[in-house]
Amino acid sequence: MLTKAKKLKIIDKYKTHESDTGSPQVQIAILTAEIQYLTQHLRQHKKDFSSRRGLLKKVTERRRLMKYLERENLKSFKQLVEDLKIRIPKK
Repeated sequence: MLTKAKKLKIIDKYKTHESDTGSPQVQIAILTAEIQYLTQHLRQHKKDFSSRRGLLKKVTERRRLMKYLERENLKSFKQLVEDLKIRIPKK
């Protein structure tokens, strides 16, 4: 689970302006951290199917936000993918 301190650290790193907490960049960064945590959790607890479902929902949400960001701001999208080391399937 992402602690409040870790979440604030991510927000500070990826915010686009001073009071930004909900831009696509921030949301994608937070979702990526949660996905990494759940992935580690599921490596230990292979039969935790409710967490697996939550992981799949987060991955889908991140994919939707990334498609939006790619369409709206390609430069930010490329920078974020490079920063977070997210693999993008070839089109």
